Amino acid sequence: MGLDKFDRQLLVLLQNDGRMANQALADAVGLSAAACWRRVKALTENGVLQGTYSQVQPEAVGYQLCVFLMVSLTRHSGQATQAFEDAVGSYPQVLQFYAVTGDADYMLRVLMPNMASYDRFLTEKIFTLPSVSQVKSNFSLRAIKQTTAVPIDG
Repeated sequence: MGLDKFDRQLLVLLQNDGRMANQALADAVGLSAAACWRRVKALTENGVLQGTYSQVQPEAVGYQLCVFLMVSLTRHSGQATQAFEDAVGSYPQVLQFYAVTGDADYMLRVLMPNMASYDRFLTEKIFTLPSVSQVKSNFSLRAIKQTTAVPIDG
């Protein structure tokens, strides 16, 4: 989908406030309310915009640990990797999950209430998966920058 300057301005605004009223969006970018609504609808239908979210602060709901796991597998067959991805992808504690290059096969970002719960997560979830060979954990001391906003050029 080709994005013009109005679409790009709408994306910037909606990334900062997904609940911004249509009239406020229209005023901010210099469009009529109807034209703005059509553009937002088209951006949604074309998959450029997906969902409207509110960001929850992990500490406010009891999650004190942010852990980055680097996981290596013993087998890389289609079935083994798919079984691993299906299992890990189903864990609600895993916020991000990437296949990566380098020293590990996967990187996970996991939130946990405390060290004991993280120990249980490793023991009961990760270490029970048959293809896991190695796990390295890195604990976040603090978040320096954390955003979901995609840079919009132009």
